Amino acid sequence: MAYVKWLGSIAALDKTFRGYQQTVFYCIARDAEMPVTPEEAVDIAQRYLYAHFPDMIYLMSNAKILVVDDEPGILNLVTAYLRAEGYEYHTAADGEAGLRAVRAFKPDLVVLDVMLPGLDGLEVLNRLRRESNAYVILLTARTEETDKIVGLSVGADDYLTKPFSPRELVARIKAGLRRMRQEAGPAGGEVLSFRRVRLDPAARMAWVDGDPVELTTTEFDLLRVLAEHRGMVLTREQLLDKVWGTDYFGEIRVVDVHLGHVRRKLGADVIATVRGVGYRFEDERL
Repeated sequence: MAYVKWLGSIAALDKTFRGYQQTVFYCIARDAEMPVTPEEAVDIAQRYLYAHFPDMIYLMSNAKILVVDDEPGILNLVTAYLRAEGYEYHTAADGEAGLRAVRAFKPDLVVLDVMLPGLDGLEVLNRLRRESNAYVILLTARTEETDKIVGLSVGADDYLTKPFSPRELVARIKAGLRRMRQEAGPAGGEVLSFRRVRLDPAARMAWVDGDPVELTTTEFDLLRVLAEHRGMVLTREQLLDKVWGTDYFGEIRVVDVHLGHVRRKLGADVIATVRGVGYRFEDERL
């Protein structure tokens, strides 16, 4: 059976396989001792990567990215990087077009500018959240802390301040998609029952005082991590690592914003703030 030798080792590629589409053309079939065609190289490389690095293939080839921005230069720059990474992408230049694209394109992740003509990005996000669970990264020229918190409060998962590095945006996209893939994996874990709160990780459902509570994906994950470590104080950094992943390098205040939502829904006495340290789940286990 034919096999492939890479010119240069797999280790020479970074973990996200940046440049994968170019790299696959540098493999040869040693059986025939002649270069393979580009089509054969792609097929062989894809089968190899699917077998050994399925998570990376998912991050590159299966994800659908929507970019909503009214600046042609930013759209061209961002899509050039997305194209190089092998993503399927779609663009929109205003809020209304962005919402139409969400319904038609059904993206896994949305890169959304805040300062859009007509319907601004925050209103787009507010409407998007009624019909989509796509991971949303806000692009904003605003540096005020309150603007960032408002964006996270409306339902953004992450944000990036303009001007930004396209490489950093791609890294954020990959981190977001990796988290989504983990959430979409097999659910499990025992039901967590406390005096007031009950959590079912498999069904991703929560109840407080017997009544169902609607939590976003991020809110549920934060609550579950805290409940699993009942009585322990977890720092913001620990919660970021456990919920967003160790490769997340965005705003640490995202933890405070989402936990603020959780506390409003469950009651302030369930999760305590340990000033200067972090948070502690305090409900009594049954």
